[in-house]
Amino acid sequence: MTLLEIDTLRIDTDTAVHVFESEVLPELRQQPGYAGVLVLATAEGAGTLVSFWDTAEAADASGTTGFYAEVLERYVTIFKSPPGRGRYEVAVAELPASTAT
Repeated sequence: MTLLEIDTLRIDTDTAVHVFESEVLPELRQQPGYAGVLVLATAEGAGTLVSFWDTAEAADASGTTGFYAEVLERYVTIFKSPPGRGRYEVAVAELPASTAT
């Protein structure tokens, strides 16, 4: 999980989310063991990324391969301060059923 705050004087939240979707997400999908992500954001710039991985080792690898640090470095100017990162295991998950047809 990554907690972050967008510098909304430089970039609005919607644009930051679009940048994540168009530039970072395709690269994230290429990481071994990647299983999905939730992106939570407020108009004020607060955000949380919750990424899901097949194994704890796969989750840790994004930090040791340099992928995570490289992405942060590339987009450092959009954050108010360096994002925080933590690792959790899913204890309970109840997600809404897909309504797509």
